[in-house]
Amino acid sequence: MNQTGTKLLVIQVAALGWDLVQRHFPAMAGLTFRKTETIFPALTCTVQASFRTAALPSQHGMVANGLYVRELNKPLFWEQSARLVEGDRIWSRLRAEGRKVGLLFWQQSLGEAADIVLSPRPIHKHHGGMIQDCYSQPADLYERLSAQIGRPFNLMHYWGPLASQKSSEWIASATELVMRDDSLTPDLLLTYLPHLDYDLQRYGPESRQAFQALEKTYALLSNLWKTAQETGYDILIFGDYAIEPVSRVVYPNRLLREKGFMLTRSIRGMAYPDLFAGRAFALVDHQIAQVYIPSPADVPAVRDALSGLPGVAAVLDANGRQKAGLQHARSGELVLLAEKGSWFAYPWWTEKREAPDYASHVDIHNKPGYDPCELFFGWPPMSIGSDPSRIRGSHGRAGSDYPVAWASNRPLPDPADVRALAMQIG
Repeated sequence: MNQTGTKLLVIQVAALGWDLVQRHFPAMAGLTFRKTETIFPALTCTVQASFRTAALPSQHGMVANGLYVRELNKPLFWEQSARLVEGDRIWSRLRAEGRKVGLLFWQQSLGEAADIVLSPRPIHKHHGGMIQDCYSQPADLYERLSAQIGRPFNLMHYWGPLASQKSSEWIASATELVMRDDSLTPDLLLTYLPHLDYDLQRYGPESRQAFQALEKTYALLSNLWKTAQETGYDILIFGDYAIEPVSRVVYPNRLLREKGFMLTRSIRGMAYPDLFAGRAFALVDHQIAQVYIPSPADVPAVRDALSGLPGVAAVLDANGRQKAGLQHARSGELVLLAEKGSWFAYPWWTEKREAPDYASHVDIHNKPGYDPCELFFGWPPMSIGSDPSRIRGSHGRAGSDYPVAWASNRPLPDPADVRALAMQIG
């Protein structure tokens, strides 16, 4: 917060890369976008954790969107407990002074040290299906917002084949209502617009669909900026990662299985990973993969095998992780970085009949890897796509070649990266 005590609205826009913004809309309603670097790896949970702590993954522990729990031999994606993010929050001093903080649709926000929280929290039914719901603090906040907006939040618009700008529209409406509600009005409000990411992954950042998604993003940002001015908020907009065009799919787990490092169990003809007996497994996440290797004796052989896999730009060992800011207990023994234009897919099978049951459905919590094919419908009806070559955009790489965009009405100096940007408002 600045010296005048003006309230601040922070809007994190998924996939708001500098190159995309500069090519189409470098300015918006009195705000001029500038560029900065993001955090490595350039993934949603990692960047959000770095922003709220002003720390690197080696400190806050969110090394990817998915985590591998060694004690359980189990990968977990999109877990939402705030305790997963280690370290002090940039707003700790504000709350100590009695000021209010809100988080809307930020990852790992359940149980967060904040006054207002709103996050998807569906109930998965015992016999299949889902009861859509959102967790909120105050407890009645979600019900109140849904009534005012005229509809509840639809998770199918947030992820899956039907994911679209409708998710961002609902979140933007909720954000405006929170800013206008005198009983809420946090001094620092962090919100999230997810939809730009969807069509950039489906069709690529240079597609017509990407331009249309960016147009919608600017319309929502303009409305939020107008409401912010009317309610006494300054504004800070920033992107978490830049999506690049991709044309090569890389399958590290297929190689690990072929070399005998990854083991599977055949259940009704389907190949499920045997993570209890296996010697290596790659938890893939867009353009990076955390490779978990129980025995240190296997690390050199696994490293040599993966180093020769086409599409792999780098294999980071302990020294490499240290230099990259990824040296944390949750990191894999090795970390893979995809080459420019490539991304990692999780399948270990090559025959369609071996595909596990969850492969043909949206199942972000049970799949042991990120699956962008969930953005497409497949065949038969009610299934998702199964062809990774349809994916045209991915992210995870960082550095000066992958800047993100940011803008604010505050006279902030140019930050070195997103983490430094967070330090300026803490």
